[in-house]
Amino acid sequence: MNDVAKLADVSLKTVSRVVNGTESVSAAKAVRVEAAIRELGFRRNEQARQLRQGTTATIGLIIEDLADPFYSTLARAVEEVAHAHHHALLVSSSAEDPRRAEELVRSLSGRGIDGLIITPAEGMDPRVLAAEGEAGCSLVFVDRPSVDVDADTVLVDNRGGTAAGVRHLLAGGHRRIAFVGDTASLYTAQERRIGYLEALETAGIERDDNLVLMANPAAPESGEAFLALLDQADPPTAILAGNNRWSVRVVRLLRQRGIGVALVGFDDFELADALEPPVSVVAQDPAAVGRLAAELLFSRLAGDTGPRQHIQLGATLIPRGSGERAPR
Repeated sequence: MNDVAKLADVSLKTVSRVVNGTESVSAAKAVRVEAAIRELGFRRNEQARQLRQGTTATIGLIIEDLADPFYSTLARAVEEVAHAHHHALLVSSSAEDPRRAEELVRSLSGRGIDGLIITPAEGMDPRVLAAEGEAGCSLVFVDRPSVDVDADTVLVDNRGGTAAGVRHLLAGGHRRIAFVGDTASLYTAQERRIGYLEALETAGIERDDNLVLMANPAAPESGEAFLALLDQADPPTAILAGNNRWSVRVVRLLRQRGIGVALVGFDDFELADALEPPVSVVAQDPAAVGRLAAELLFSRLAGDTGPRQHIQLGATLIPRGSGERAPR
């Protein structure tokens, strides 16, 4: 910076103002400083700035899978808020592996991040996250809570959204409604299954565990299990898919079988409205989830010491056609 100041014939303070964009500088001086920066190839020393200011101007985001449209949309929303606060964002996927998630937490912490937004992987050691909080790293949980760590949380009303989907199918005359959800140990899968069962109970329909399938939608055996569900003596006339990955797989398997079963999926997905029939969904807003989580985090970084916030966003039923099929 001294070299830039000398070449531009300005003070060191003026160079600092131009580089950081913190205060107004006359146009003539700014032009000279920028020309000197280009000529000298000057780059601000981020490590020195971090030591001086006591912040890395970086936050972390750990999610299940960046390839999942829900999480990629959430990540983009977090990135936009981080950018508005002049922070960089480091994003990693845990692949639902608790040990990998713990390693990512330690790795991001080692890079001195100011705060962390995380979807905790099932089976994570809560002491890893608790240690981060105790060390002064602000935490916000998204999509799933952590029962062992007191931190801000942004969730979706999984039970209420699923119940709305079930009620929609019941209103269409369906009584044999199947639920296919993700691995039973996942928080969101558990909550959506509960919402499904509660909606049936409220309607006075007896629970039938033969109509419930909880499995990883990407596993080959999951497709076989779903087809077995369809092959029952008294098969379902409607299906509630517990996430977007299950919705896509159900559409493909039903198409292969040539079966016209009513379908409502939890989570919207790309081209859902372009299929025939278009897929009815219970849509959550991942961008809103990411935006709120990031705003909570930056509020904490700015010094907010108020009570922890636990925000639950609603989910919206979007009828498009597949959920309006009458029972066979």
